[in-house]
Amino acid sequence: MFGTPVIRFLLCQTLVFSASFVGAQGSIRGLGPWYEQINKPSWNPPNLVFAPVWTVLFFLMGLSLFWIVQSDSEKKTAAYVAFGLQLVLNVAWSWLFFAGRQLGPAFAEIIMMWVAILVTILLFARIQARAAWILVPYLAWVTFASVLNFVIWRLNA
Repeated sequence: MFGTPVIRFLLCQTLVFSASFVGAQGSIRGLGPWYEQINKPSWNPPNLVFAPVWTVLFFLMGLSLFWIVQSDSEKKTAAYVAFGLQLVLNVAWSWLFFAGRQLGPAFAEIIMMWVAILVTILLFARIQARAAWILVPYLAWVTFASVLNFVIWRLNA
């Protein structure tokens, strides 16, 4: 499917970084005076932390997907659906939170994303353990982001 392993790897990375780019456009639209002026907890990371963290996480997502694509498992369909869903939810969150400034709906959406990531991990684990384990830092970061989203929402209600 789709040529050599190198081509497959590049396609997986292109998919996740394309999603990252679309999500980043939503984030960029919301950064600036609005984001700087809203109330945030003292433990909110500096803005410069987010881009490197997300870059690493998206790379790990692409690598994880590549390992699933490379496997001979017949259990891939549900795993692909879950992966696609969490990726769409990831993009949508940036647009809801930053561009839309909808802090409450963004919190509800990030909880759905968290569940979709967990389901993806569980489905990937049935196919290849390392593909699942490499997504655990992503789940951990989204757990932190969920708590942060909730606190920002409540501070600005």
